[in-house]
Amino acid sequence: MSDPFRIRASSWGSLFDCAHKWEGEHLLGMWKPYSPRALLGTAIHASTAAFDDARVNHFDLTPDDTAGIFVETLRDPGKDVDWSTSDIRIRDAERIGLTLHTRYCLEVSPNYQFEAVEMETVPLVIDCGHGIQIQLTGTLDRSRIRKTTNGIGISDLKTGKASVQQGKAKTKGFKAQLGTYELLYEHTSGKQVTEPGEIIGLKTSGSPDIGTGEIHGAKETLIGTDSSHGLIEYAKEYFRTGLFPPNPSSYLCDEKYCARWSTCKFKDQ
Repeated sequence: MSDPFRIRASSWGSLFDCAHKWEGEHLLGMWKPYSPRALLGTAIHASTAAFDDARVNHFDLTPDDTAGIFVETLRDPGKDVDWSTSDIRIRDAERIGLTLHTRYCLEVSPNYQFEAVEMETVPLVIDCGHGIQIQLTGTLDRSRIRKTTNGIGISDLKTGKASVQQGKAKTKGFKAQLGTYELLYEHTSGKQVTEPGEIIGLKTSGSPDIGTGEIHGAKETLIGTDSSHGLIEYAKEYFRTGLFPPNPSSYLCDEKYCARWSTCKFKDQ
């Protein structure tokens, strides 16, 4: 048996959007340069995670105490970022990010009781057959384990231009990732996820806004039911055959998002 494919858990959901793009990035090592928009999201996630982690560990930090993490990540990301071709300038990114960070800390976070923030997981091995295995590893990136009177659920933060629409978080396209997180949480903790998944959206264009939206049946989408296969069965076939199908209808089928785009013969120009 060959060594398992070690896959970051946070990337797993995008496999089912365009497997061809995913293969290029996560198996062939093809990457796009870091964009200012992506950096803005990373910085917001870093500062809000620090605030929520302090709450979990009963440290009395204010939004201002953790805002410095946002500024530090934005201004010193540790990798090259080309601001010259971006639709956003660094001072605008700073203004938008600090607004969202403060609103999240004051208006959103206090409504939740979190068990963990970006939880480290125990690797989950998926047997594809024919001596091929997948090992999902890493943290539940950008997510929180929330506790309610009814049980456990997972909330995942998403940032972007269209993360909030008409006051609600965009949830389309995130079910597979939430399902992966639910599986890994149960595998790691031995506890059951009984509450719906949730997206907490932070809109980074126009007037910064925050909204939420629920996702139901995420885990079942991955593992299937007695009468139908789940997405994991299709993933096994990708790895068994080495065929990772393209999806030219994907929103991410664009030079801005896909490292494989310039050489991809399947793209819909």
